[in-house]
Amino acid sequence: MTTGLRKGLTSYGDAAFSLFHRKAFIKALGYSDDALDRPIVGITNTASDYNPCHGNMADLVESAKRGALLAGGLPMVFPTISIHESFAYPTSMYLRNLMAMDTEEMIRAQAMDAVVLIGGCDKTLPAQVMAAASVDLPAIVVATGPMSVGHYRGEVIGACTDCRRLWAQFRAGDLGETEIDVVSGRLAPTVGTCGVMGTASTMACVIETLGLALPMSATAPATHADRRRIAEASGQRAAEMAASGSPTPGRLITGASVRNAMVVLQAIGGSTNGLIHLTAIAGRASVAFDLELFDRLGREIPVLLNLKPSGSHYMEHFHAAGGLPALMRELRDLLDLTAPSVAGGTIADAIAGAEAVPNQDVIRTLANPLKPMGAMAVLHGNLAPRGAVIKQSAASPELMQHAGRAVVFDSAEDMAARIDRTDLDVHADDVLVLRNTGPKGAPGMPEAGYLPIPMKLARQGVKDMVRISDARMSGTAFGTIVLHIAPEAAVGGPLAVVQTGDRIRLDVEERRIDLLIDDDELARRLAAWRQMPPRPRPTRGYAKLFDRAVLQADQGCDFDFLLREPPPHS
Repeated sequence: MTTGLRKGLTSYGDAAFSLFHRKAFIKALGYSDDALDRPIVGITNTASDYNPCHGNMADLVESAKRGALLAGGLPMVFPTISIHESFAYPTSMYLRNLMAMDTEEMIRAQAMDAVVLIGGCDKTLPAQVMAAASVDLPAIVVATGPMSVGHYRGEVIGACTDCRRLWAQFRAGDLGETEIDVVSGRLAPTVGTCGVMGTASTMACVIETLGLALPMSATAPATHADRRRIAEASGQRAAEMAASGSPTPGRLITGASVRNAMVVLQAIGGSTNGLIHLTAIAGRASVAFDLELFDRLGREIPVLLNLKPSGSHYMEHFHAAGGLPALMRELRDLLDLTAPSVAGGTIADAIAGAEAVPNQDVIRTLANPLKPMGAMAVLHGNLAPRGAVIKQSAASPELMQHAGRAVVFDSAEDMAARIDRTDLDVHADDVLVLRNTGPKGAPGMPEAGYLPIPMKLARQGVKDMVRISDARMSGTAFGTIVLHIAPEAAVGGPLAVVQTGDRIRLDVEERRIDLLIDDDELARRLAAWRQMPPRPRPTRGYAKLFDRAVLQADQGCDFDFLLREPPPHS
């Protein structure tokens, strides 16, 4: 097998010259022949001044390099796209597949025998794992880690569940301009990803469960020494994998490990975004993703993790309570413990090494769960023929069965223009409907599904309403919100023909979301449906590629040509 600098030689028509030419140039950086003969460990650098979630990247890169050198490897750092949730137009999800393509092609194009993937912000980790699964080169993931908590008026706060809660108080008039300015400086007191069980933390936990990261990788805070030690150990392990050629992501991302990840995703109160990303990762590895199994697990597995937005604690408290291995110890009878780990052993070995922390309230037991059922439920019905999802662990119990009048917004712009108008015809028991915010409709499926409570209702004290859309929602958000309706409105899904005044029924127990009109009327509306006015189709560049190739939410919003096998609904 070709390894090291001999791998992937540039095509000059003469392989010997290609190697000579490569060595001549790389020696300009001062490398010796001894160094250049070692197994090569590629290390992704996703630092960016636009990405505070990756603000510790330089430290982690240096730590991973040190680990690779200690184990006899040659570390080679290379840049890829960096995406931050708050600095990505129109949405970070729109750019996830681009980052996955960039990372995949850079791994393929450059000589390396293993790769350390360092990322953190919501879409970066799934993009990197999607890339690694496609290349199937030995890979290990290092998350940048969650930020530390902040404080305001004696209360512990953190991005970004408290961002939404305190912003809602500001909208309702309970906080003033000066107070919200103070809050904005305390919600994110350090670099790192959101300190709650948002999408970034969810994906770090999913990736550790899949066996693609070392134990405790998901939870160590970004600013702690533990995070640097994990990066060093990951670099060391990558050098060992570079020498042995194993394990590859294809050996780790299996039906068993994906099911394990489903179990953990339900038990941690994970982000609804995690469902889309796990589906996409499985698709890159030719593993069928069973939405019905995921929903069944949601009925059987309670939420054990007492973290916001489902509970009350933060990621640094999860780490101090023993991290993911300690949580998986509580779930061991529900997991496939023979699933392998990039650490060299199995999930059972990770659990065996878990710390037992007395008197903690972060990781609950099966006998004393935080919530009786899992994080998410998958809904069907005439509004969602191919499914929708609700984060039941962060919803209001009294709204889990609800029927109300639809108040329809045709786009995120329409919602922004009308939601706070005093003449908006809306009541607390209505159902807010947002459409044309799916993968193609927005484009990029933005996190617009967290429709704000209309201003006039917020000032009356209304905290939650049933809200439905074909959009996504931040993993840090809360509320009775139905998301990912598939197919989306922009491709003629039933959501496209809902009219203000129609009645909609949500029944989470029955797993239903239905428009309460008869079948003939629904069929008539769908037959008459026209996109008015028609959205201009992109004519060039990535936008054109995205519009042509992106799949629906139930298929992970990946590009159709990047899956290992053709998707069933393409």
